Amino acid sequence: MPVTARLSRRFYDKFGDDIANDLVDWFNQVDATYRSDLRETNELNFARFEARLNQGLAELKAELIRWMFVFWAGTTFTVLGVVFAIVRL
Repeated sequence: MPVTARLSRRFYDKFGDDIANDLVDWFNQVDATYRSDLRETNELNFARFEARLNQGLAELKAELIRWMFVFWAGTTFTVLGVVFAIVRL
């Protein structure tokens, strides 16, 4: 929601409607430019944040899969050892 700059009636009376309107238009253009720049900066920062978040999640997923395999393999070897020991008896 854009905010339109306004000046007091005294300003219009002192400098005239043309100058005051030009000044208001300039204020509004500067405001629109700053808003546009801020939006672009925010979008770039969010894109960087999202990329870092995705990278961190991918690393976490790889680490979890690695540990799951280690525990799965350990459990499998233990169960096979117990089964082998029972069969030998």
